[in-house]
Formats: sequence, C-alpha cells, structure tokens
Amino acid sequence: MSLALLTNLLPRVLIILSLTVLIWGGSGPVYGQVAAEPEREQLLNGLRVLVWNRPGDQEVLLKLRIHSGAAFDVTGKGGEMAILGDILFPDTSTREYFTDEMGGRLDVDTDYDSITVTLQGRAREFERIVEILRTAIVTTQISPENVARIRDGRIKIAKETNVSPALWADRAIAARLFGDFPYGRPQTGSAESLARVDRADLLLARDRFLNSNNATLVVFGGVPKDRAMRALRQLLGPWRKSEQVVPTTFRQPEPPDNRTLIMNAPADQSAEVRLATRGVSRSDRDFATAVVLAVIARKRWETLSPELSRRPVFVRNEPHVLPGMFVMGVAADTLLVGKTLKSAHDVLQSLVSSPVPAAELDAAKSGASAQFNKEMERPDGIAGAWLDIDTFGLPSISQQIAAFSAVSAGDLQRVASTLFEKTRIASVVIGDSQQLKAMLEPNVKVELMGELVKPQPDKAEVKPATTIPVKKPD
Repeated sequence: MSLALLTNLLPRVLIILSLTVLIWGGSGPVYGQVAAEPEREQLLNGLRVLVWNRPGDQEVLLKLRIHSGAAFDVTGKGGEMAILGDILFPDTSTREYFTDEMGGRLDVDTDYDSITVTLQGRAREFERIVEILRTAIVTTQISPENVARIRDGRIKIAKETNVSPALWADRAIAARLFGDFPYGRPQTGSAESLARVDRADLLLARDRFLNSNNATLVVFGGVPKDRAMRALRQLLGPWRKSEQVVPTTFRQPEPPDNRTLIMNAPADQSAEVRLATRGVSRSDRDFATAVVLAVIARKRWETLSPELSRRPVFVRNEPHVLPGMFVMGVAADTLLVGKTLKSAHDVLQSLVSSPVPAAELDAAKSGASAQFNKEMERPDGIAGAWLDIDTFGLPSISQQIAAFSAVSAGDLQRVASTLFEKTRIASVVIGDSQQLKAMLEPNVKVELMGELVKPQPDKAEVKPATTIPVKKPD
C-alpha cells in the first residue's frame, strides 16, 4: 500500500475509531466501571469512606449515609427522623450556594432505613464542601427556632400532599399489612404526628443515630484519594463516635385482616386498588427473584385484565433492612374493582401453581436487569449502590447484576409459594365507599372504614349498636 493511500485513509480510520468510542461510551456505563470497587478507608472514629478518583473530572459527588432512618421514629411521632435530616441544613442559603455558586446540588433524603445526604459541586472546592458537611453533622443546629421552622415546613407539605387517593391507598395498604410495625406508618410522617415532635426528641435522635460509626461516605469524582483523606481526617475526624450502634430489631407484626378495607374518598369513576403481602428484605438471597417475580406478575395482571394497561398499574417488591412488602396497585374503573381484585389473586396463585415458561422468564429477567443497570448509568446510582452494600450487607455490584441472570423457574415458584400460598393478602380499595360495598359484598368480605356495626342481640338482653372507631393511617 502506497504512502499516499495511507495518508488518504488515515483521517477516515480516525473518524471511525472516534465514532466507535462515542457509540460505546454513550450507550451506558462500561461494565468495568460498574464492577470496579472503590478504594476503602476508615477514620479512627469509625466513619467508613469509599473513594473513586476520576482524573480529569471537574466535579465531585459526596454521599453520606446514616444507617438509621424513619423506622426509628418514636411511636406517635412519625416524621421525626425526616425533621432531623432537614435540620442538618436549616438555612436555605446553603442549598442556594450549591445550586447558584457551584452549579451543583444539595439534597437530604430520609427513608425507613437511612438518612442520605448528597452534595455535588466543583472538585477544586472539595475542602469547602467537606467543611459544609462538617458543620451539618458535627455541630448540628438543633435550636428551638430551627426546630419550629423545619417542623412547620414539614407539616405544611404534609397537609398539601395528603389529598391524593393514590397516596391514601399507598399509606392504607402499608398500615393494613404492618399495623403498628414501623413500615406501617409513612416515613415522612403526617401533619398530626409531626406536630408532636419536639426539640428534646431531635436531640435524643441525634445522640443515638447521628454518629460517625453509624455512617458511610462516598467520594466520587475528580479528587485524588490522598487529598480526599487528608481533608476528611482533618474536618470529619472530630465527629462523635457512639459506644453502641442501635440495631434494627422490632417485634414482628400480626397477620393482617383478610377482609378488603373500603375507604371513602372523592372520586370520579375510578377507585384505587391495592393488594400486598410481606416481601423479602434487601439483603435476602431471594431479592433478585422477588424483583423478577414482580415483573412477571405485572405483565400477567395486565394480560388477565387488558383494561388495566390504560391505567397507572404497578407491581413491586419494596425491600428494606427487614422484610418489606410485595404490593400490587392500580387505579381501576369502579365497576371493574371486583374483577380487578379477582384477577390479582389469580395472578398470584398462577405463580404458585406452575413453573414460569422459559420465554416469559427470560423476558422478565431482561427487564429486571435493565432496570437495575439503568441506575448504574449515573454517578448517583453507582454511589448509591455502594452505600447499599454497607447499609444492607450486600455482595459486590457485579454479583448483584449476575443474580438476575441466575434466577430460575424453580426459584420463582419457591418464592411465590413462600410469599403468596400460606400468607394473608391485605387489600384496600379507595373510592365511593357505598357503591364499592354494594358491588363487592356479595363475593368479598369487606370492612367499611367507620362503619356502624350492629351486634347480634342477646336473647336475654338487647344492646344498642356501637361504633367501631377506625383511624386513618398516619
């Protein structure tokens, strides 16, 4: 081949190589990036640190997770841990600084299992970011003024968002399934429960849970490990260590009432339907199987009731440190609620009675894997997955990905039998209660919230009707 021909071909070859890199780089994360392990360190105070340096990256992402969440709210004071999370950064100016000055963000998210703080900004200002984090967790400003303002803000949000039948249904099915168990109350609390939280509660929660040896920090971006650890030792080294981490142990809930709970709510021609049973925990070896099971159950439910495909429908396994719930939900036409409930039960029984065909299984596994991998396309998702490993005691990310491919038809039938065969299924319907009761009562045992119950009169004594008070879930 002549030199002139090579000279002419070279630009084309470079273009093809460049396009190849762009195509592969733009199609999602490189598997090695997802599977790679961060460098692990631990401060003397017990704070676990995971560092992944990305040379050339102009940004840095910090995620700090406190491994105790709303499950530890004091009974009757739901939302306590959410207020504690908010009060870490009580001034709006701090959030505005990250958004306006650094082009990044500052978020605090509280769920049943944890409080997670996310700070994203410029890598060159890493020390400043850590200093802001230090102020939040080492010298938390739990002043009477801050407590009142943050609590009032939470109460306002609770009142403004407590008007959706879908939200009522989600809360009602959790309360129906779990009762007084922590997962039975909303993790952000209600207006009533938030109003009961006082400064003393927050001070006690800070001392019990906001400790260095009950936390993990991820540093992801353009900050070398040596620089990161130097700043963390200097600024977070003084963070208080607790003598003992409070374990997540609670008395298990009683089996749920198997009657369908009907709640009245303003509705058009639709009703919110929910069914649920106890699920598996996030650390359970059958977690991947439960996820695949949910994918199959949703598809089968839509197949048995085609009208559901035009409605917001979901089936999901909601895992936590302890077993959560396997829940099915849809906004169904009021006239079809009975059929919808029956088809949901038929789906669950079909998963118990016979193995899932190979084609259906493969499609579900692909869907579950794609959902998991989608989370790994963002630094947030990768950092969150690393934190989950610490929170729930999980295997490596690559092993978690492989678990979806390893799910077999036998696994699905075994887990379905455990979840659905000998356990009570809780169910809730929210809509026009009188219409729903008239339609369901001939075929389904129902309980009408707030209904007057007339006991059978004794032959020797006639007693007046009594009212059974039924509280709406927090």
